[in-house]
Amino acid sequence: GSEFTDTVTLGKNLTIHNQSIGVASTAQGFSDVDGILGIGPVGLTEGTLSSRKPVPTVTDNLASQGTIPANSIGILYEPTTGTDIANGELTFGGIDTAKITGEISFVPITQTSPANQYWGIDQTITYGTGTKILSKTAGIVDTGTTLLLLATGEFLDQTTGLLTITQTQFNNLKSLFFEIGNVTYELTANAQIWPRSQNEAIGGDPNKIYLVTADLGIDGGTGLDFIDGFVFLQRFYSVYDTTNAQVGLATTQFTTECAFGSFNMGQSPVEK
Repeated sequence: GSEFTDTVTLGKNLTIHNQSIGVASTAQGFSDVDGILGIGPVGLTEGTLSSRKPVPTVTDNLASQGTIPANSIGILYEPTTGTDIANGELTFGGIDTAKITGEISFVPITQTSPANQYWGIDQTITYGTGTKILSKTAGIVDTGTTLLLLATGEFLDQTTGLLTITQTQFNNLKSLFFEIGNVTYELTANAQIWPRSQNEAIGGDPNKIYLVTADLGIDGGTGLDFIDGFVFLQRFYSVYDTTNAQVGLATTQFTTECAFGSFNMGQSPVEK
């Protein structure tokens, strides 16, 4: 594609001047999507243009032009219950404190490569009261990844690529605990399954229970052992702070809420 520079307006009082825009001449796999608004670290843009120089992101430019007080972005998701529901919020340059139920806890970007090139953090994951899934290791937090991906090998549903469990197994499913910095975040059993009302949207069986944890596809110890994707982030408020090279997380009303309703086999969830 080609690079263009233009004035971009994201919302009231959020106008960006001289914003670089990459216009694709060809694209694949983008059904009903007209583009991507990237908020990753600016280093990821290096080498993407003929100049080989980094391209300032929208948050970079908003901060440097004095439109927002800090080069950061706060993101809130509500658990998905339908394909046509607008269930997210972006706060450029700050935090929407009305949407969190506790303090934002920040951790520095990991020093481990290649996770440190992204919004990378160190974390430990435990299942239930003592089954260690991943010892303290590096990975990334990524709004552009749908699932929670771990460096493990498992048997997957061949149609969806997701793990499936029975109703009995779901009844016995324990929480996952994510130790990030000095804080432990709980991903409840309900938060670990794909919303049953959306099974057919991913080509799945409406009567199955799919887990949102899947295989990252690479072995552990590579410097990128997990991706905390959308299914994780819709249960927490997340902050991506370029100014201080850190990532923040906080609980919300959706952290422990049973957002998808009843999960008896053969029944659809009761949506909010």
